[in-house]
Amino acid sequence: MCPDCLMIHSWRGLPNKDQSVHLKSAVFRVCVPRTTTTGKENGVPNFHCNKDLMPLAIVGDLPSKASEPLARILGLYRYPQISYASGLPLLSNKIQFPSFFRTIYNADYEYFAIAHVVKYFNWTWVGVISSNNDLGILGAQIITREIEKNGGCIAFQETLPIISSMESVYRIIGVVKRSRATVIILFCTLENLIPLMEQASFHNITHKVWVGTSGWTITSDFPRTDILTTLNGSLGLAPQKGKIPGFMEFLYSIHPSRLPDDPYMKSFWETVFYCIWPGNDTVNNTSPALLKEDIVWCTGEERLDSIDPNIYDVYNFIYSYRTHNAVFAVAHALHQMKNCVPGKGPFKNGSCADIYNHRPWQLLHYLRKVDFNNTAGKRIYFVENGDVPQSVDILNWQLFPNGSNQYVSIGSFDSGSLNGEGLSIQLNKILWNGGHSQVPSSVCSDPCPKGYRRAAIQGQKVCCFDCLPCSEGEILNPNDDSKCLKCPEDKWPDSRKEECQPKLIQFLSYEETLGSILACISVLFCLLTFSVFCLFIIKRKTPIVKANNRDLSYLLLISLMFGFMCSLAFIGRPNRIMCMIRQVMFAVIFSLCVSTILAKTITVIMIFSATNPDSKLKKLVGLRIPIYIVPVCTMVQVILCIVWLTTDAPFAEFNMAAEIGIIVIECNEGSRVLFAFVLGYMGLLASISLLVAFLARKLPDTFNETKFITFSMLVFASVWVTFIPAYLSTKGKQTVAVEIFAILSSSAGCLFCIFSPKCYTILLHPEMNSRQYITGRNARNQGIQ
Repeated sequence: MCPDCLMIHSWRGLPNKDQSVHLKSAVFRVCVPRTTTTGKENGVPNFHCNKDLMPLAIVGDLPSKASEPLARILGLYRYPQISYASGLPLLSNKIQFPSFFRTIYNADYEYFAIAHVVKYFNWTWVGVISSNNDLGILGAQIITREIEKNGGCIAFQETLPIISSMESVYRIIGVVKRSRATVIILFCTLENLIPLMEQASFHNITHKVWVGTSGWTITSDFPRTDILTTLNGSLGLAPQKGKIPGFMEFLYSIHPSRLPDDPYMKSFWETVFYCIWPGNDTVNNTSPALLKEDIVWCTGEERLDSIDPNIYDVYNFIYSYRTHNAVFAVAHALHQMKNCVPGKGPFKNGSCADIYNHRPWQLLHYLRKVDFNNTAGKRIYFVENGDVPQSVDILNWQLFPNGSNQYVSIGSFDSGSLNGEGLSIQLNKILWNGGHSQVPSSVCSDPCPKGYRRAAIQGQKVCCFDCLPCSEGEILNPNDDSKCLKCPEDKWPDSRKEECQPKLIQFLSYEETLGSILACISVLFCLLTFSVFCLFIIKRKTPIVKANNRDLSYLLLISLMFGFMCSLAFIGRPNRIMCMIRQVMFAVIFSLCVSTILAKTITVIMIFSATNPDSKLKKLVGLRIPIYIVPVCTMVQVILCIVWLTTDAPFAEFNMAAEIGIIVIECNEGSRVLFAFVLGYMGLLASISLLVAFLARKLPDTFNETKFITFSMLVFASVWVTFIPAYLSTKGKQTVAVEIFAILSSSAGCLFCIFSPKCYTILLHPEMNSRQYITGRNARNQGIQ
């Protein structure tokens, strides 16, 4: 008697003793092994000799290729069939197979599980090898669709013919060796797989990760041990293991003496213990001369618990557990049939089925509705298509140095969750080929570095790509690594181009070296100018100070001091007020300075013209024209600045494009036309001063400063002419630094060219700063002439 039937005999859920005897006998009819339907030791296919003992339901078969034709025939009669291992998705079609159930999951779930495993390990370039049968072809189609939907690609897809063909095997091995794909998914039968693995072992292909379905991963019956080395580190799927209380004890307790009518019991005993029963017909019909002397006879005292668990496995119940559930499903269906109350039954006029004499379709009705907890406490029920929701175990094939091997469960996949949330993997349990714990890579192109986007290669699949850097100001799109996103105007990518960060704000400040140096130079020149001014105040009654209009010299020194100080307004964070003040201050002060120089030049010319009786300018001396030149010329610039400020005044702005990754706070000049007028007016004054001073450079006098004014104006003009290209070629705070440098340089040129000769005479040669020296030198000059 089978162990499930023994459990059903002890089931306490039956109504009473008499009824339970008959019901248990009925259930036992389901437990008759399908391979012995004849009831004889030598089975005859398609015949059954026990006419009065017809099975209520069929439990089986294991391979889908055997269950499918049987299910088609049984479906015509609505005869219940429950398979414990057939995973063909087609069998879920209730139109073609109306009476088919199974306690194993639909094979589609395996395909989804493999697709999610591939996605979990980021394997985007995989190969597929399948057998040329329904499971192989359908599996290849589904896995291709799912992997491509997850962003992966199929490197190659090969098919093994049902009838073994070494030519096909050699061709596929060549494809495998040439491919960059490290991961190869196998939808093969064991018969197809063995020659393929033999050739893979022969060619020493050990760097691949083979991923298989439950069709072959639950077995280690490979004819050569080198195949196990090739498969080391591979991944496989298997139905989740279940517990059957008392089943291990039952397996250890079986004995030929307990099952004398089982035709396979003695053969099993002889196989596992390498012995022969004395009553064996093969031995009895063999002449004594041909019998081996070292023959071992079976005594019946051998113990099953002494056998290696790898040979006689009593712990891992995969198909046994599914068979157990199938038998109990029939038992519960019969139990519901027995408990039917006449008048409230599910059939015509509320009738019930006779448990001892019912039609197959009546049992089928109850079988569809079973919902119970098995002996391990697991809920068992059939969904609409006849499948049982279950989980898939993910296994890792591990070969140990001592030659032993085993499948290690590393995770599971819930067959009721097709979105990947039901996937659970323990990485610390996995050992890849070679004993490595690092997950192998299987990609067509290596992932792009940070800041690079994927660029498709023409004629290649999307998984094969080039890496191109994102343009300046762009980051990699976090949702699509084939595109880059432009950062907002006020932000800039970080060094890895992963996110946009606020741009640095830049302006010429006192805290940085350049700003502090320019500020110190401005103050030093201002102090130097103030020292010259003090010197001229002290020596105001000397001839050298009185010469060329002493008051204009004072005014020029004061304007130069303010010119040096106005450069400080260009340092610091710009704002609207400072932008207006600094440009207007610069324009007015320099106009005052240049107009003062012009007035001094005209003063020299008019003085020397007055000594010439024939000069036409002699009449203008009394008009005191130089006194009016300074305020008039300066007022013109003031008017221009007022118009500028009232029309389109300068303002502070954030320049995003001046420098890469930096926001430059600078002053926008507002109306460029008016700003050009202001600068042009200064240039006009400087040009007139240069021209007048150049024409008067040869006037005779000891203290004639027109030559020095000429040099100062040349320096002034040179500085501002070179300022224009320098200003246009710089960006950011360097632009402000260039303008400050031009202000300081032009002001310093005027200071040194005009006042350094006078200071030299006053400080180092005071004897030359006297009326006697001047009178004597003038007399000598006139005598020479």
